[in-house]
Amino acid sequence: MFNKHDISRDECQLYEKQAKLGYDWWRHSFTGTNIKTKERKSFFIEFFLCNPSSGKEYPILGQLDENKANKIKPSYLMIKAGAWGKNAKQLHKFFGWKEIEVKYKKPFYIKADGFFLDELSTIGSIKIDAEEIKKHPEYMCQSGEMSWNLKIKKDIAFNVGYGAGKLFRKMQLFEMFWHAEGMKSYFEGTVTIDGEEYEIKNEDSYGYADKNWGKDFTSPWVWLSSNNLTSLNTGKKLENSAFDIGGGCPKIGKIALNRKLLSAFYYEGKCYEFNFSKFLHNVKTTFDCHETEDEIIWHVEQKTWSNKMITDIKCKKEDMLLINYEAPNGSRLHRRLWNGGNGVGTIKLYHNKKLIDEIYCENVGCEFGQYNTLKKRHPVR
Repeated sequence: MFNKHDISRDECQLYEKQAKLGYDWWRHSFTGTNIKTKERKSFFIEFFLCNPSSGKEYPILGQLDENKANKIKPSYLMIKAGAWGKNAKQLHKFFGWKEIEVKYKKPFYIKADGFFLDELSTIGSIKIDAEEIKKHPEYMCQSGEMSWNLKIKKDIAFNVGYGAGKLFRKMQLFEMFWHAEGMKSYFEGTVTIDGEEYEIKNEDSYGYADKNWGKDFTSPWVWLSSNNLTSLNTGKKLENSAFDIGGGCPKIGKIALNRKLLSAFYYEGKCYEFNFSKFLHNVKTTFDCHETEDEIIWHVEQKTWSNKMITDIKCKKEDMLLINYEAPNGSRLHRRLWNGGNGVGTIKLYHNKKLIDEIYCENVGCEFGQYNTLKKRHPVR
């Protein structure tokens, strides 16, 4: 049973060694409706903390030429906000550690000038012009403005189990940890982006909330999730369902567990889990992720002793972003990390070799990237 809420996993994890070399990162995505045009648009908001032990009263940006030359590690709160689809963009706002307030223990919160995030809400406003971006490529973002005021309700969780439990968190065993407190979440409020106002309603926000933390990122990097799901057997919306797939190459210390994904499908109240850390389930996974001229394509097959899930998702590049992060050591190995929120596709779900349902998936949060991916097609098999 993976639908176990545990807000202790949403606590800030940047202590001991991870305070010197580590990040902690809360992600949120959702969909809203343009108040004037009724156009639908998908948004994301992230709060990304990095290296508190070297924090100052101003943000230390790792991609600044002077800092790269002197091997100075980044240290800041980075707030990333933006939208997918037409005019997709990511906007960044940075704060030094001495400019912010973080409550480490549950329920967590993060405060900065004009920004706030906790389990139940978030507010903020970013504005950055094109001339500033030209002068500061170390900001790693585009120009524009976005403000938001949102309530959050996290409904269905993907708790990966002991791998992100208290003992492993204390040991800081994995290079990258993951917890999805709200793989199905409800968002309510307003977003204004570049002068256009959007209303966010619980019933069609198709929201998502998770967090990652650790010392570095994974390569390949795979993520797929949605709760805008329709049964192709009945034609009806699946109102109590969500799926989540993530991973690629998890590491325990320096040992790489290649080609591993953590996956869960909460199908109308029933749990179907494909979790490699649960050895008794005998999880087998194969996946192929690649890019064509105009799309990113994911194919994932997973099975246990009794269950099987086949996932096929695609997303148009014109609706996606090359999302930007720097690792706690200041490196930027992910130069081609595709990120979107408008993926579509199907999932076939089986139990004891019988098809339970084929599900049409929309508003799929999706991500794919790997280090040194400079060619037009980049398969991961």
